[in-house]
Amino acid sequence: MSEFRTESDSMGELKVPADALYQAQTQRAVNNFKISGLVMPKQFITALAYIKQAAAQSNYELGHLSQQKAQLIERACQEIINGQHLAHFPIDVFQTGSGTSTNMNANEVIATLASSYGDGTIHPNDDVNMGQSSNDVIPTAIAVSSVINVVYELFPALEQLSQTLERKKSEIGEIVKTGRTHLMDAMPVTFAQTLNTWQYQVDTAMASIRHSLEGVSALAQGGTAVGTGVNADPLFAEQFCKNLSANVGIRFVPSKNFFYNIGSQDAIVSLSGQLKVLAVAQMKIANDLRWMNSGPLAGLGEIELEALQPGSSIMPGKVNPVIPEAAAMVSAQVIGNDATITIAGQSGNFELNVMLPVIAYNILQSIELLANSSQALADKALRSFQVKQSNIDKALAKNPILVTALNPVIGYEKAAKIAKQAYQSGQPIIDVAEQETELSRNELETLLNPAKLTQGGL
Repeated sequence: MSEFRTESDSMGELKVPADALYQAQTQRAVNNFKISGLVMPKQFITALAYIKQAAAQSNYELGHLSQQKAQLIERACQEIINGQHLAHFPIDVFQTGSGTSTNMNANEVIATLASSYGDGTIHPNDDVNMGQSSNDVIPTAIAVSSVINVVYELFPALEQLSQTLERKKSEIGEIVKTGRTHLMDAMPVTFAQTLNTWQYQVDTAMASIRHSLEGVSALAQGGTAVGTGVNADPLFAEQFCKNLSANVGIRFVPSKNFFYNIGSQDAIVSLSGQLKVLAVAQMKIANDLRWMNSGPLAGLGEIELEALQPGSSIMPGKVNPVIPEAAAMVSAQVIGNDATITIAGQSGNFELNVMLPVIAYNILQSIELLANSSQALADKALRSFQVKQSNIDKALAKNPILVTALNPVIGYEKAAKIAKQAYQSGQPIIDVAEQETELSRNELETLLNPAKLTQGGL
């Protein structure tokens, strides 16, 4: 049996692997774009299948596609949605900027599958791509795949992270530790205040991402080639969004301006920007954990992260903060992805953005990485770290910055002298203050109470 079969398109004939579900246009793209070995993400292919499924349903309901053809296309799409046939989407990410090759890849695979179920032939363009253009399908697939993965993957991970921080506050929140500014000793804070800062960063980032989804959920589908909607039923966009929303379980609406969605990727650039904010927040949390865990003898040693694996191939017994390090690297990658998406977003030339595939690849990678790293931080770092109370108490008792509380009583200059003397002598600040002022021990204990100082005020 031959390993190839002959397929043809408007440009002529060429050989395609015998067992491939795709046809001629996909093979041309495979031949042309041997660039990275990276293919479009599974989430993007799934979104394409949802789009083709909803399009077939809508074209049938509007009287343009027979019920038999619509059902065959829907069945093929459902198999792809279920995770089958992904090996038949081999086109490189770095391809034609409209993503036409990937759209035709989907059309051809779906047409081949649908034709195999029945007696008739399903055509990739005339049937599967009816009322559509690559120019509205690919922007729609970017939007749909992004929304699906934010709603079903990222938000649950962020909610778990926030809930983990909430539980940790109830466990250790009352413990007072030395605060730090410029990495130097500062006024005391509670663990609740530190953890609440991280939680507020996560919750605020999640709220901003949720807000950005409003723009992403308004779809290009129905604008076809340039935004005018040529070759699409005037009722198609509304019917499409109705069917897609029912199939996915998330509400989508037609864009109020198809030219905007096809000529620009501003909504995705905005979403990417909010993902970058989350990445920056995650970097701060990861670095705080690394500093607090540093040591265990020569660092801050305020907490002890769960030991997950040996930390060195040469130094026995060494254990490293591997989860915060991984999360920090994710943050760096997401920030880089945002730069790529920003540059790609500038490539809206007249009626079409021509960097759509690389936008899709990067936005979906950012969502996936942040979802996975957030879950790892929650499960393997924040949930299980232990407080090293003796180290915290020792540093807090000798913290010369506590003398700040005496400013209103003895003045800044006198307080500064006491702080320097305490630091140089290694004595607790309360002992030096008792020697250098007329304040009683009881008065000093009240004024210098670290727990009280975390509450602010005079």
